[in-house]
Amino acid sequence: MSEKIDTLRNIALIAHGGAGKTSLAEAMLFNGGVTKRLGRVEDGNTAMDFEPEEIKRGSSISSGFHQLEWKKHTITVIDTPGDQNFFSDTKSCLEAADGAVVVIDAVDGIKVQTEQAWEFAEEFNQPCVIFINKLDRERADFQRTFLDAKDNFEPKPIIMQLPIGAEAEFKGIVNLINSKAFTYGADGKGKVVDIPKELQESVESEKEELIENIAEADDELVERYLEGETLTTDELKSALRKGTLSRTFVPVVCGSATQNIGVDLLLDLIVTALPSPADRGAKIGLDPSTNNEIEREPDPNAPFSAFVVKTVADPYAGRLTILRVVSGSLGADGTFYNSTKETKERYNQLLIITGKEQKPINGAGPGDIVAMAKLKETTTADTLCDDNNKIVYKCAEPLPSLISFAIVAKSKGDEDKVFSSLTKLLEEDPSLKLDRRSETREILLSGLGQIHIETVVDKLKRKFNVEVQLNIPKVPYRETIKKKVRVQGKHKKQTGGHGQYGDCWIQLEPLPRGQGFEFVDAVVGGAIPRQYIPAVEKGIVESCQKGVLAGFPCVDFKATLDDGSFHQVDSSEMAFKIAGSLAFKKAAEQAGPTLLEPIMKVTITAPDEFMGDIMGDLNGRRGRVLGMDSAGKYQVINAQVPLAEFLTYAPDLRSMTGGRGMYIMEFSHYDEVPAQIAEKIIEEANKSKE
Repeated sequence: MSEKIDTLRNIALIAHGGAGKTSLAEAMLFNGGVTKRLGRVEDGNTAMDFEPEEIKRGSSISSGFHQLEWKKHTITVIDTPGDQNFFSDTKSCLEAADGAVVVIDAVDGIKVQTEQAWEFAEEFNQPCVIFINKLDRERADFQRTFLDAKDNFEPKPIIMQLPIGAEAEFKGIVNLINSKAFTYGADGKGKVVDIPKELQESVESEKEELIENIAEADDELVERYLEGETLTTDELKSALRKGTLSRTFVPVVCGSATQNIGVDLLLDLIVTALPSPADRGAKIGLDPSTNNEIEREPDPNAPFSAFVVKTVADPYAGRLTILRVVSGSLGADGTFYNSTKETKERYNQLLIITGKEQKPINGAGPGDIVAMAKLKETTTADTLCDDNNKIVYKCAEPLPSLISFAIVAKSKGDEDKVFSSLTKLLEEDPSLKLDRRSETREILLSGLGQIHIETVVDKLKRKFNVEVQLNIPKVPYRETIKKKVRVQGKHKKQTGGHGQYGDCWIQLEPLPRGQGFEFVDAVVGGAIPRQYIPAVEKGIVESCQKGVLAGFPCVDFKATLDDGSFHQVDSSEMAFKIAGSLAFKKAAEQAGPTLLEPIMKVTITAPDEFMGDIMGDLNGRRGRVLGMDSAGKYQVINAQVPLAEFLTYAPDLRSMTGGRGMYIMEFSHYDEVPAQIAEKIIEEANKSKE
């Protein structure tokens, strides 16, 4: 159990993919004495990226957790994915942190996922520091990167350090707050040196500006500073902490994770400027019985409460549940109440996550991020609490799915295994959606992008030995009618003994879009006996599942049964069911059958400069723009687009906007397919039937 909440730091590393988060985590663990050598992403031997899919791709696809000790503080490092395909995991794991280190690549600058991660940190009101990484690389530029951050981010970034040397000559750092310069050897340990002459002037002016910025967080300091008093390093550190925690500003430091330059100073800054769970204060939840807001202080003596950050599915070890303790404490084993699922659960062991391994611990308190194995009911975003003091925390929603594929088992007979294995992977990743589409008889897997889905396919094979192939999903077309007609359906068959006789007259007419099917019994005078009327309806219902144009279900029509005849001996329910079926087919052919397609309501968010391209592209997809709004520096387009034109939109939007566009879509309604497109669809459907 944490001795003191004040000495805990839960820190998420967030940024665009390739900015160097995993390398930075590696250097932090090395400096904290957790590892004996610096692992490299390129060599696939880092402590945080250990899944085979991560090693193969050379990037994180899932958040990693590890702990280190630094200057009598315990730092839990959460290394989050930077790829858009896995960004839902970034959001849910960032919620477990108290503060964030935003890593910016000094060569490539700020990319879209860094902006999105910044917005997540803003949503959770988390204090941040910026680490400008890769200053040892060719074309690295500290000042340009800092100005980029200043233009893009609020609260304002402030410079805390200046680099010594650039690109291949980058060898050290000047810490402005105490005017000390450090150079680094191969061991990553900083050695105090004199500030280089060529830097002295810029160090003085930057320090002046830093003091002005820091003093803003403390009115008394501002007054003393303006009166010409010299502020001590301790006073500045205290104001730095105050300003960072209140999100008045964001400290900017620099270095190189792979060369282990400046990582020790970043760890110092995490300890001095980023919050402990106590600094974050009470967390607000709801009382499940009254729905009133209640809060829990990060106090070990308060009632126990926690929320589930992440679930890891393992076919051998079973489910591993990672949770963040908010209040109260946990023992090495025991029971808790899951207020989301309204059930009690027992755990037999409490674990701490150290990369790919878990170690048993004796207990946990507020702020601790721990794990439990083999819980039966509990999944990601659930709230765990004391049975006598129930609370429910609202956790971050997973990001919406953007692309769907039909999943087909490569081996016959593996269909059920595919579904059950995917269900286990869905526990691990709530941004995946699984759906059985009855009309096209497909299993649909939806995710944040093609790479997201392909990674799931790799995991299916590795973890559950199930191989599948991905297909573009079929569009669930419908058929309907446009005219009113009245026809006779007659079934008469004479064989030895009893024959079959059913005769009905039905009137078919269109209904407004979305009304489905309506059956009206208008038979008078006993033309058809009562017991046979449901059989006629059944015949129509079964027949309309396969329309006359291309075999798609027929919808939005009314069938009125108004006349018919029967035979005392030969009539039966089966005969009238066949008669109803024949009547429907005959009527549908005469009633102007037409094809309908699903129209989706689409909301696209992207920066202003891409609006022209997006609008042009939407027109090419038969889209109808309903309106535009602005949201900060982004524009939001609301449109309706046929699903058939939108099946592979995610990669197209990504390339159109350089990864800066996002969209969500949901079903809106069915609408008629233009004639020339309908012809092709009908032709293809009939070909595949043959």
